[in-house]
This record gives sequence, structure tokens and C-alpha cells, in this order.
Amino acid sequence: MPIDTLWGMSAQRVRVGSAVAAATVVLLAGCWSAPQAAPAAPLRPGWQAVTLPVPPGTPGRLLLRDVAQCGGRWFAVGAVADAAGATRPAAWSSPDTATWTPLRLTARSAYGAENVLTAAACRNGLLAAVGAKSGGVHGNPRISTWRQLADGTAVEVPAEFEVFGGPDAVNVGRIAGGPAGWLIAGNRGTGAAVWSSADATEFQLVSGVAPLASDAAGRSWAADAAATASGWVLVGSLRSPGRPGGDPAVWTSPDGRAWQRRVLPDAAPPGDLQRVVAVGDRLVGLGRRGDSLAAWTAGPEGAQWRPGGSLPAAAGGPTAQVAALASTGGGVAAVVSTPTGVTGWFSPDAGGWSAVEVPRPLPGGADRSVALAGSADRLVLAADDAEGGSLWTAQAPGRPG
Repeated sequence: MPIDTLWGMSAQRVRVGSAVAAATVVLLAGCWSAPQAAPAAPLRPGWQAVTLPVPPGTPGRLLLRDVAQCGGRWFAVGAVADAAGATRPAAWSSPDTATWTPLRLTARSAYGAENVLTAAACRNGLLAAVGAKSGGVHGNPRISTWRQLADGTAVEVPAEFEVFGGPDAVNVGRIAGGPAGWLIAGNRGTGAAVWSSADATEFQLVSGVAPLASDAAGRSWAADAAATASGWVLVGSLRSPGRPGGDPAVWTSPDGRAWQRRVLPDAAPPGDLQRVVAVGDRLVGLGRRGDSLAAWTAGPEGAQWRPGGSLPAAAGGPTAQVAALASTGGGVAAVVSTPTGVTGWFSPDAGGWSAVEVPRPLPGGADRSVALAGSADRLVLAADDAEGGSLWTAQAPGRPG
């Protein structure tokens, strides 16, 4: 997931971090054993650069915003920006992470033809994505969703402005695919919200309803979602009047419409959950705990969450943010934005962490993005440093214990 995927209802995108300087790769393997000491030598997964072909049409700079994997297919999404800054949506597909082919995209609105695709997910080997382009009198982002047809074409699914926008809009974030269909996480003026669809042909907004909405217990915020075998899990935070730092919050639903909320133990330092992913028969969440980033783990349906280990201080201080979380055959990989540079970490147990080498330094500044996807044995990392998008692939270091 790219760092700048969240679109607020103003002329500018709302970013997870206002100034992203780097990325941290974190791997949490599937053994879930007792904590171990982290070795000093960094792991080197052997990143290899991949060249993406420019899609047919006006040439320009490639913008990369997200990557996804399922059903033996890999996807990368973003846009092409010409010399004048005009954009058109772009997406690529690969069977092996080495050879990529541009998808044929069909826009059905004027804004869709200029979309930047910012979030991607896949289900049964087919892509769905969220895109946006600022416009109109107030310069608000005009959100569209996209879905891939059986013939490989990705088509825009235009929506009425109020579905994703309107006076109650705050942001539209990440998308997830699973057995129950598709789910988009985001927020409205009433608090946490989702958009659900069985087939990505039309998304229904669910907001202002208990227990998604903010209430007397606190202000709710949704950051990410993942599919479970029987429905969905949504993660974020609840900021109560007496606890301004907030607490990690988890919502579960069988259908994307009726939800249950759980606030994780408030005996821990204030914090949140910023990303969640299914890893084998567990869910792993990563977010803030006090002044550091730390993991939480749960069973496959999102019950009985327990705290995992904190990332070391070198992974970033209070300003660090989780930009992406991806499952591998041996655990989970994460990209974490920090203000100090690019570092990497690996843990076989969510306790001790060892360094992991990343492809190259990623410069800081505005308009940067980093995304990560994983499979049983591969990782794909995408980055955009405002000069152009780059893509790498590597062998996943994690293996089940």
C-alpha cells in the first residue's frame, strides 16, 4: 500500500505521513515462538530491479502507488504522468514477478480517464482498485473504483459523488478482496466507515452506524481491512476523551454491513493499528504502541488479540508509520516509513528483530510512496520518489518454523 493512498476531501491527498523519508522492511515469521536475540548481520533477500513497460498512449513518467498478489497473479497500479503533469490510470500484471504486461483500462468518466490508481487488491486472480482525480469547483478528489473483467480488461465503475464524497467525506483508503467479495476502508464525518461489494460492480457505503461510528466511548478511525474465512476484519483506533493518544481498535463482520468492535487492552500505552494481514491461520496487525511500532496477533477470525514485540528504536520513533503489510509463506513483511533512512528488519517470533537489506535508499520529501506484496516465496516492492516509479522483486526470507 502506498504511503499517499488516502484521499481526503480537499484539493490535496491526505497522507499517512506528511514527509516520508524512508521505508523499513519487517518480516514476522510463522513460528510464533519465544523471543530470540536479533543477529547483527543483515539479511539480504537479493532484490532485483524490474522494468515496467510504459502502457500504450502518450509517453510519460510512471507513477507507482500499490501492488497486490493472489491466485498466481501479481498486479501493480498507478498512473502515467506526461510532461505537463496530466495523468492517466495505469496497471500491470505478471505471472512470475519478472515479466509484466500493461492492462487495458477503459474509463467511463472524464475524471476516470485522469485517475491515479492508489489502492489495489485481488480476488481469484482478478484485480480491483481505487482511483481518484481532484476536480470540480472545490478541487475535491473524485473517487472511482475499477474492476478487472474475465478478458483481462480493467474497467472504471463510476459512482455518484456522495458515495465516496459529499459533505461528510473524510478519506477513502485501502481495498481488500476475499471470499465475501470486496471491502474498502475509510472514514466519514461520523467516524470509521467501509464500502462493501460482492462483485466490485457497485460499492455500498456503510457509515454512521454502531459500532463503526464514533460514540460516547470515543472517536473511531479505520485504517485497513483484511478478509477472513467468514467475513472481514477492520483495524484502526478509538480515541476516548480521557485517552487522547487513542487505543488500537478492531472491528469484525460476516458481511461488511453488521459489525462488532473490540478495543484492545487499555493497560498498554496509547496506540493504534495501521495495517492488518492474514498470515496462515493468524491475523497480524502492526501499529503504534507508545513511542514505537509494535505487532498484535489474533486467531483467524479476529478474536483474542495479544500484543507482539515492538520494533527497535532504529526502526523509527514516534513519527514512524506503517506503509504496507504483506503475507509470505513464512510470515509477514512490512514497509515502515521513517524520517531517517531505509532500514530493514526480520523476526521469526515477533520478539527479536534482525536487519533486512532493502534495494536502495529511498529519498524523503513530499509525494513519495512505498508498497509491498508477498506470496509464499516472493516479495514485490514498489517505490515512487517523485522522479519515477521503481519495482523490485526478491525471494521472501521468511519460512515457517
